Amino acid sequence: MPESTPTIVFVHGAWADSSSWNAVIPTLQSEGFTVFAPPNELRGLTSDPAYVASFLAQRTSGRVVLVGHSYGGAVITNAGLSGDVRALVYVDAFIPDEGETVLGILEGSGSALAVADPTTVLDLAGYPGAPEGAADAWLKPDVVHTSFAQDLPESDRWLIAATQRPASIVANVTPSGPAAWKSIPSWAVLGTEDKVIPIETKRRMAARAGSTVTEVEASHVSMISHPEVTLDAIRAAVAAVS
Repeated sequence: MPESTPTIVFVHGAWADSSSWNAVIPTLQSEGFTVFAPPNELRGLTSDPAYVASFLAQRTSGRVVLVGHSYGGAVITNAGLSGDVRALVYVDAFIPDEGETVLGILEGSGSALAVADPTTVLDLAGYPGAPEGAADAWLKPDVVHTSFAQDLPESDRWLIAATQRPASIVANVTPSGPAAWKSIPSWAVLGTEDKVIPIETKRRMAARAGSTVTEVEASHVSMISHPEVTLDAIRAAVAAVS
C-alpha cells in the first residue's frame, strides 16, 4: 500500500463500541489499509470530538478518512476539521449542521426513539461525575430487537443488548459545532429500514451535505448486516482523495 494511502479511522455510535466495525475492519486490513477504531466516550458533542481530534493528532500521520456510525456521525462532523481529514463517511449516521442537536434532528421524524417519555425505550442510570440532570441511557432489549438491529440474527441482537455501551443523555442535546462536511467531501450509506434515524431524515441530511449516497435495504446497523456496502463507500472515499 503506497505511503500516500489514507488511514481509515472509525468512530462508533451510541449503544455500541468499536466491535461494531468488526465486519469491515478485517477486510480493509487485508487490503493493506492502516485502520483504527478508538473508543467514543459518548458524553457529548464537546468532549467526544475533542477526544477523537486528540486521537487523530497522536495516533495518525498523513491523510485520514473518518468514518462514523449513528451518533458517531455527529462526532466526526465536529472532529473532522482537526488534523488532515480528507473524507467523511457516514453510515446510518447523524450529519448535523452547526447548532443542531441529535434530539432536535429526530423530533417529528417518526424515529422509534422520538417518544414523549424516553423511559419507554431507554433504561437510565446515574454515573459518577455526571453533570446535573445527566444520566447514562441504554436501549431496552425490545428496542434492539425491533428498531435498532432487526435484520440481524436473534443471537446477535441479544449480544448487542447485553454489551451495548450507554450514552449520556447529554450527548443528545449538545449543539453541534462547525460542520466539517461543508469543506470536506462525504459519502453516506443509508439503511432504508432504519427505525432509529428514519430514511427520509437521513436523505435530507445527506443531500444537504452533498454526500455521495448509497442506499441499502437494512436496519440502523447496515455495516454489520450488509458490510460490503460500507466497504464500497470507504473504498470510493479513499480513491477520491488518494
